[in-house]
Amino acid sequence: MSNVLRALRASWGILAILLCWQVWVGLSGVNSIVLPSPAAMLRSLAADPWLYAANAAQTVLLALVGMVLGVALGTGLAILTWLSRFLAGLLTPLGIVFASVPVVALIPVLARIFGYDVRTVLVIVVIICFFPAFVFTTTGLRALPAGSEDLFRVLGAPTRRRLWLLALPAAVPDWSVALRLAAANSILAAMVAEFLMGTSGLGYLFAAARSDFDMEKALGASAIATLVSVVAFLTASRFEKRVRDSWR
Repeated sequence: MSNVLRALRASWGILAILLCWQVWVGLSGVNSIVLPSPAAMLRSLAADPWLYAANAAQTVLLALVGMVLGVALGTGLAILTWLSRFLAGLLTPLGIVFASVPVVALIPVLARIFGYDVRTVLVIVVIICFFPAFVFTTTGLRALPAGSEDLFRVLGAPTRRRLWLLALPAAVPDWSVALRLAAANSILAAMVAEFLMGTSGLGYLFAAARSDFDMEKALGASAIATLVSVVAFLTASRFEKRVRDSWR
């Protein structure tokens, strides 16, 4: 009971907005094609829960796998730039330029390379999650305690030991920030790619429902994606807080 009350206190603002939304739609008589009510969205969710569940499962799976691969790629390249000044000068500008290209512009090119299916969606998620992992890990690897690197050099520690015992532990708090950013962005990236690719998943469900003027279903797909993104963000934020508390 206490958990329910705590959740209500934390989300009272959202509940108030939904209530005002429901009342306004009912009083104004606006067409459901323009703006369906929250109650209509819930009825759509209850009418065919397996449709939403199947598409949500695909989107979440692609987002999870893409986030893991993107964060791993960004972390690995950040470590390489720490180990080599040559690679730092080569990879850092390329990573910034590549991440600056709008994802919408990349989708047609990547679709021609990987195909018009879930592989392209996965690649898009990897690209979106790569950049924060690369930037924050690179920053963390160089944010060493004052004098610590000189001490390791005086003691004759080899580069690998300095990486394992000094640089990587120092980078963990910044790496957790990248994970928090990637957790929510991965869902958005997967949904946008599915929307533009027109294959399957929540993004495709939204696009198909919108083209059929079934705005209750489109709103339901958006609500599920939003809920999953919020849960992913909060979970990653809790992990980040624990990391920062333990690294103090």
